Amino acid sequence: MPRFAANLHYLFTELPFLDRFAAAAACGFRGVEFQVPYDHPPEVLRERLDACGLEMVLFDAPMGNWDAGERGLACLPGREAEFRASLDRVVTYGRALGCDTVHVMAGVVGPGMDYAECERTYIANQRHAAEFLAPQGIAVVIEPINPRMGLVQGGASYTTEGMHGYFLNHSEHAHRLLAAIGHDNAWLHLDCYHMQVLEGHLADTLRTYLPRLRHLQIAGVPGRHEPDVGEIHYPFLFDLLDELGYTGWIGCEYRPRGATVAGLGWAAKYGISAPAD
Repeated sequence: MPRFAANLHYLFTELPFLDRFAAAAACGFRGVEFQVPYDHPPEVLRERLDACGLEMVLFDAPMGNWDAGERGLACLPGREAEFRASLDRVVTYGRALGCDTVHVMAGVVGPGMDYAECERTYIANQRHAAEFLAPQGIAVVIEPINPRMGLVQGGASYTTEGMHGYFLNHSEHAHRLLAAIGHDNAWLHLDCYHMQVLEGHLADTLRTYLPRLRHLQIAGVPGRHEPDVGEIHYPFLFDLLDELGYTGWIGCEYRPRGATVAGLGWAAKYGISAPAD
C-alpha cells in the first residue's frame, strides 16, 4: 500500500499555511512535505506535526535567493562556503522536525556559466553534504527537474511547473552523478511529473532505479494537477511500486484544479478522502 504525503506548499492552499497540517491529517494523510520550512520557527512546525499526528518526510536545503530566481546552491562555483554553511540550518530543522530526508537542490546554470565546472562543483558539494549530514541521520536526495517551465503564475508560494535552466534534468544523469558522488548517504528522488515531461518510460525507469530511490512525487501531466487528470495511469504505477517493494513515501506535489478535498477522489482507495461531516 503506497504511503502518501501531502505537500503543503501545493495542497490545502485555501488555508493559511499553519492550518494545512490539520487539514491534511483530517483527510487521512500521515506524512507531509514542503519545500521551505525556514519561513517558520522549527518549534512552531514541530508543534503542528505533533498536534496532528503527522510525520515530516521531506524538505529542501536552503536554495539561495528564490525571488531572484535561484533554485539551489550545489552547482554554483564560487558559492561553496555559502552552501556548506547552509547545511547547519538543515541540521537544525531536520532534528527539530524529525525529518530524515532533505532534497539538496542543484541550482540554475545561467548564461556564460561553464557546465562542466558546475558539474564538478555539484559533485563535490553533494559529497560534502552527504558526509556532513550522515551522522545526523539525514539522507541527501537529488532530483531531476524539467527546465522548460517555471513558476505557476498566480499560484501559491514555491509552486512551480519546472525550473528554467535547472542543472539536473534526467534520471540517467542523476544516476551517473550519484555514482560520481560515491556516498551511501546520497539517494535518488524522482518526480513522475518531471519524468513524464522529459522522458516518459516511467515504469522502466522506476524498475531500473528503484535500488537508489528514496523519495517519489506525483502529479498529472499536463498541468501538474491531480494524478487522475492527464496521460499518466497512476494506479498501474502504484501497483508496480508495491510489486517492486518500494516502501518510501510518495509526495503529492500537485496543484488542485479546485478545492483540495474536492480532488481527492483518486486517493479514496488508499484511505485518503474528504473528512466526514
